[in-house]
Amino acid sequence: MSPSTSTSTTTTTALEALAAAGAATVYEARGRQGLVDVDLIQLTPGSRVAGPARTVLCAQDDNRGVHELCAHIRPGDIAVLAMPEARPIALIGDLLVTQLQVAGAAGILCDASVRDVDELRTIGIPIWTRWIRAHGAGKSTRGAVDAPVEIGGTTIRPGDIVVLDADGAAVVPAEAADEAVALVRAREEKEAGLRERWRAGEQSYDAYGFRAEDEGGFRAEDEGTP
Repeated sequence: MSPSTSTSTTTTTALEALAAAGAATVYEARGRQGLVDVDLIQLTPGSRVAGPARTVLCAQDDNRGVHELCAHIRPGDIAVLAMPEARPIALIGDLLVTQLQVAGAAGILCDASVRDVDELRTIGIPIWTRWIRAHGAGKSTRGAVDAPVEIGGTTIRPGDIVVLDADGAAVVPAEAADEAVALVRAREEKEAGLRERWRAGEQSYDAYGFRAEDEGGFRAEDEGTP
């Protein structure tokens, strides 16, 4: 899925499924791949979203690239803002967020700082950020819109699916979206079964064979017991 391609019905369904599952489940279901492994502040508690990334690699401590990004956002995009080195510099505030909201952005992931936090919370677009800091950015150097960026050890390319919720962020390559949905649904079905077993009084300490192992016996899984 390229950044200029409209979201299809199938993709919309996939986005809804991934958003509902959340970052942790998506990450775990895909074999612990795609975690954005940094601390993130969720400005609006309870918010969750998934969408294709529209990325910008800003020049260091400069947000001119964000202004350009605002002109290229399409409805449903997740605006992903980064610099060569993550620093608590405010790449975005209420004026730029207003532009992104009007353009239809579904959310914002900022690997830097945001400011005007009270105003951002009233605007309503979901935002995740590394820092909250008023330190302003320059506007002298053009950034690179639709360039791959790396945040928390994970590369985010334009069009990759970014999943954001209270647990943080996970990324699914655009070409793996349907596979990710299948893996997520399988994991959710498995967890639903385990949840019922635990509610019935069974304990994972026994089910996974940890008690037997700790007491010098064999693990249940070694005997073919799930």
